[in-house]
Amino acid sequence: MFVQKTDKKVAIFLADGTEMIEALTPVDLLFRAGIPVSTVAVSDKPLIRSSHDTLIVTDMTVDEVHFDDYDMLVLPGGMPGTVNLENCETLKDAVVRFHSEGKQLAAICAAPTILAHLGLLKGHPATCHTVRMDELAEYGADVKEDPVVVTDNMILSRGVGTAIDFSLAIISHYLGEEAAQRVADSIVYPCKG
Repeated sequence: MFVQKTDKKVAIFLADGTEMIEALTPVDLLFRAGIPVSTVAVSDKPLIRSSHDTLIVTDMTVDEVHFDDYDMLVLPGGMPGTVNLENCETLKDAVVRFHSEGKQLAAICAAPTILAHLGLLKGHPATCHTVRMDELAEYGADVKEDPVVVTDNMILSRGVGTAIDFSLAIISHYLGEEAAQRVADSIVYPCKG
């Protein structure tokens, strides 16, 4: 049963080809923490096919979402999911607006390249999947190999293997480290703090 612990709301965007673990791990762990989360398909129907050919039903489509209702936008990776997210002009416009307003953005795996292409990582510490790190550097990011990189208004992570750490960083941002540790303990995960 969901017990809401904050008024902050998170929207996670999914496209055909999205990496399922990177999309659904935050959904699961934020639910456990009590953070309201919605899944949004960047298509005309609330159904996407993951990079592993699994169908996922989302809460709404990008044309139905009211961006001002949300405090954080989350971009999971996967291929061709990242490309499909980046091809959504409505989402990119919202990402740029969120960044300019100092609102929170989070991206994992290849998805931080979307932020790089928009010029949002230039001069900032950032991370992504190993095979895309050169691309971040090319767009001016200060590339790190940390599992999760947290800046003032961004949380970035490396990939499937860091999806739990990524989710816990989002929880910690909104509810504090103790709440993240409680969730880590509840799933028997050795939280690194």
